[in-house]
Amino acid sequence: MSAETPPRYDGPPRRHDDAHGALEEVRRLLSRQHRVEDLVHRQDMPRHDLVEDLVHKQHLAELRKLLDTLLAGQIAEILETLPSEDRLVVWAETRDEIGDAILERVSDDVREQLVAARPQQGQKIMLNAFELQNGRLRQIPVESRDELKTLKPIWVDLVAPTAKVRAWVGEHFGLELPDPDELTDLEASARFYVEDNGEVHLHSDFLLDMEEQSRNVAVAFILHKDILFSVRKEELPVFRLQRLRARTQPGYVTDGKDVLLDLYAADAEYSADALEDVYADLEAVGKHVLDTRVSDEDAAKILAEIALAEDLNGRIRRNVMDTRRAVSFLTRGKFLSGGQQEDARQIMRDIESLDGHTTFLFGKINFLMDATVGFININQNQRVSKLTTISVVFMPINILAGIGGMSEFSMMTQSIPWPVAYGAFTFGMAAVGWATFQVLRIYERRKAKRDFEARLLRKDG
Repeated sequence: MSAETPPRYDGPPRRHDDAHGALEEVRRLLSRQHRVEDLVHRQDMPRHDLVEDLVHKQHLAELRKLLDTLLAGQIAEILETLPSEDRLVVWAETRDEIGDAILERVSDDVREQLVAARPQQGQKIMLNAFELQNGRLRQIPVESRDELKTLKPIWVDLVAPTAKVRAWVGEHFGLELPDPDELTDLEASARFYVEDNGEVHLHSDFLLDMEEQSRNVAVAFILHKDILFSVRKEELPVFRLQRLRARTQPGYVTDGKDVLLDLYAADAEYSADALEDVYADLEAVGKHVLDTRVSDEDAAKILAEIALAEDLNGRIRRNVMDTRRAVSFLTRGKFLSGGQQEDARQIMRDIESLDGHTTFLFGKINFLMDATVGFININQNQRVSKLTTISVVFMPINILAGIGGMSEFSMMTQSIPWPVAYGAFTFGMAAVGWATFQVLRIYERRKAKRDFEARLLRKDG
């Protein structure tokens, strides 16, 4: 391995002025990483997994060292050019502090992929206020009560706020913010309602599709004096994507209701992307299930993958239903303007299109589950059939052995030396067992031939 491993990248930490040169350097590192890791993967050596992990970490460290010398705009150009798989590798090694600056410079499709891959910010900000300036949202991190006095936000976003933060934000704006740990009410009357003072409350679920685990995160929305307040326990890709769009696209939002509707629209898009992942996973599982031979170990892995797909599909369906209820509440309550009503109808149409996909996926999941269980049953029947064959072979032997153990057999062979008598008897039992086995083989072959001819006749007919 050492003879074929290219030398390490140990260039000095400098700023690359040539974006094309930086791109070629990143491609060279990624190409070398794939080549060397493939070589290590194919070699048979002690502690193979440990060696492979060390090589992988070494290449990531070299890539990270190179990325530290690049500016946000250069990294954005590189991410736009790279294939999807390599793009995610590079994105995972970029510095958190320039993550938003990179996302503002990439296209919408690339931005959605990157946000979904790494939804968490490097530094969690508990409270953000958003003002509308020149048609764009301006994000302002807030760390004290005094900073709110000079702001005129249209959106106030709280992520895992403490009771103290919720208290002074509520006092400043004249409302009561809920505890994100208590957003578990399922009744519509407790999730969507209007207070006597005109506050509009909505408690909605938003999907968080992570590689290791998917879940629904509850979010509380309050529309109060044309300001949208959102409270949740953790950062979500939909929210981060919405902030980036509103900051980079003039006229994307005009008030808090626009922000709320765009969050629901982005949630529908995010659910659609998650459904595409479910389709891809089930397609790979389906190819494996339809193989001619599936072992019990393979079946166990397939069942685990199907269970994950079913869980994610169920969460997507629940998320879509919850979004439909929220948008329907806003529409029926006449809280929206004419243009916002049209946006709400478009969201409802998008959600309806997703319903058919989730229903189809549930059917496909049930089919793959039944097929996998069928293979398990076939394997079980094959083992039972082998045990049955062994029992049939030994049945006449057992009968003969019982006869040989009787006293009458000793009387009949008393004139023959016992080694000869019992040796001949043992040989006879073996011959009977072999003959029984051959009869069973001939029977199975003829049965298989008849079944094959019957299938040909049905096919020709």
